[in-house]
Amino acid sequence: MIARAVLDRLNAGDREQRLAALSALLPETAFPPRDPRYINNHIHTDYSFSPYSPSAAVFAAMAEGLCTAGIVDHDTIAGAEEFIAAGKIAGLPVTVGIETRVSMEGTPFEGLRTNNPDQAGVSYMVLHAIPHQNIGRVQAYFAPLRAHRNERNRKMLDNVNRLTGLKLDFERNVLPLSRAKEGGSVTERHLMQALARAEDPGREMPDEYDRIGALKKEFIPKVYVDADKECPRLAEYIRFCESSGGILAYPYLGDVTASVTGDKRAQRFEDEHLDSLFEILNNYGIRAVTYMPTRNTQAQLDRLRALCRRYGMLEISGEDINSPRQSFIIRKMEDPQFGNLIEATWELIKHENGGRNP
Repeated sequence: MIARAVLDRLNAGDREQRLAALSALLPETAFPPRDPRYINNHIHTDYSFSPYSPSAAVFAAMAEGLCTAGIVDHDTIAGAEEFIAAGKIAGLPVTVGIETRVSMEGTPFEGLRTNNPDQAGVSYMVLHAIPHQNIGRVQAYFAPLRAHRNERNRKMLDNVNRLTGLKLDFERNVLPLSRAKEGGSVTERHLMQALARAEDPGREMPDEYDRIGALKKEFIPKVYVDADKECPRLAEYIRFCESSGGILAYPYLGDVTASVTGDKRAQRFEDEHLDSLFEILNNYGIRAVTYMPTRNTQAQLDRLRALCRRYGMLEISGEDINSPRQSFIIRKMEDPQFGNLIEATWELIKHENGGRNP
């Protein structure tokens, strides 16, 4: 965990101030050697929800010995240019992408649950390795979707107020917790952060993030409003992703019975329909799958990887980072069976840099 004083410097002010702080901190910090096995392509920044600015995410990745790092914020890529610049300052190869939810309406999975704990018929998708010249175009595509999401956020905050008797205000209590003014997104976790601060305004990080996680588990099922307008239809989104030049991947979650990591309740996701799902992904032209090796059983991983081989899917790995207690390291990468995931990371980096190594 980064020292609070260091994190405050890396999170402060605007992009140029944060990059300047990173430049100043690097020479005075002793980092561990970079381990060629340690990669993570699913780091969130405070442009969606995280304790880390893009500059802080690069610093944290180096502090744990990662050899590469990648961000995929929800519904925004506003932090990508800072992340790329921070990577260059630190000499750390990086990759950028975006995560969103798409509607499966019009597909055989309309109304079925895939990888979304909150809503059936809506699936998470990750657009990896976006060529840097297309970052602005991707950000512009998501601007109206973020606006629709905020309409839903306001409705959920109303539900929070009805449930708790509070009078939280979206503009006053929620927006200032985000980087919405800089093109960032507002997520359900921001609503829970506002609630946590209403409960105890003096709660320090990382305790605040522990409370946010607990509130999310407790309150979101009670206050959730189905996502609709913010979710592009699958076929439409695939067309956009193809035009953006990135690599669209389906994030496999997998049924949870006894949670491997102890952080998820028992719930069924896509395992019952996995063979059909892969066939549909293949028919729609999706050629990559991303997954979190630590979060699944070996049996789930064996089945998933066999399907990836059958359909020629690129396998991508990353484990989502949005709390200060989480390690950036994926220990499973030490297992030789996952060597292809390390190779895929370098493919992503090369792809978004126009076929060149950075």
